[in-house]
Amino acid sequence: MRLTRFSDNALRCLMFLGHSDREISTVGEVARRMSMSEDHLLKVVKRLSQLGYVKTIRGRKGGLRLARSPEDINIAEVLRATEDNVAVVPCFDSSHEGCSISSVCQLAPAVELALAAFFATLQRYTLADLIKERRTALNALATAPSPGLAPSRPQLAVHA
Repeated sequence: MRLTRFSDNALRCLMFLGHSDREISTVGEVARRMSMSEDHLLKVVKRLSQLGYVKTIRGRKGGLRLARSPEDINIAEVLRATEDNVAVVPCFDSSHEGCSISSVCQLAPAVELALAAFFATLQRYTLADLIKERRTALNALATAPSPGLAPSRPQLAVHA
């Protein structure tokens, strides 16, 4: 399974906000420090806000912050809410028209079991688990490159 850039950015945004010692962060700050597109992050923040993970504050001194404590943000739930399609094989996709061997196929049940194990593992983790090394992460974020100098960084995993 490959996560979309959207889900990757959602998790990284939540991690940044969880690590931040600031009350409110800006989208620009998160994008710059996490080496992601500000335009794409705006869409991610909008969705995270709709889902109740992020609180956005309008105005000159506005920005965003976590809307829940890190202990209350489950990683599997975030992924389920931000991944638009977890169909690992085409026959899992409801828009797929069918398969000539579906009645005897053993691949689909095996992949379905693996996908269930993937989410079951992530169900055991919260944002708090991902940000335990807060001081180390804050130091890394503090030394992140300045805008325009950010090196390209491979995504967690990206759909083509």
